[in-house]
Amino acid sequence: MVSIEMAKRAITGDEEAIVALLKVNEDKLYRIAFAYLRNEQDAIEAIQELTYRTFKKIHTVKNPAFIHTWLVRILINICLDMKKKQVKLIYKESIEISYDPDDKQLEMANLIEQLPIEQQELIYLKYFQDLKNDEIAKIKNIPEGTVKSRLHATLKRLRKLIGKEEM
Repeated sequence: MVSIEMAKRAITGDEEAIVALLKVNEDKLYRIAFAYLRNEQDAIEAIQELTYRTFKKIHTVKNPAFIHTWLVRILINICLDMKKKQVKLIYKESIEISYDPDDKQLEMANLIEQLPIEQQELIYLKYFQDLKNDEIAKIKNIPEGTVKSRLHATLKRLRKLIGKEEM
């Protein structure tokens, strides 16, 4: 975990502290990017963009205790932007994606993709990143109760999609 002292140094522009901050969080940030983008090259590209934005905008962080939350929020925004661009590209080039229907993980990933972006984000944060509801609330900037109710609605919708697929 990142010390408050390291976070304060990073916010003031200490490049060594920024690099150390990114290094400490590297694995978790990569897993988040990969969970969103499901492609190694895109995940690496998202991390590179995060690194650039971190160096440019870290001075805007107001509370050093929330540096990790800030990094995750920036990364999620990058991933969402990349997904929007991918959808436009796929539509534009009319690429057909084929997959093996026996692959349960890919099936589940495709079902999750059918959810709205906000619900996908909750699923990724809760079940792929193992974040607690209060951590998700901080990242999303919403009350914890709202996280719980949205998760409940998301899981209900996902169950309906699973039921529909089995028919």
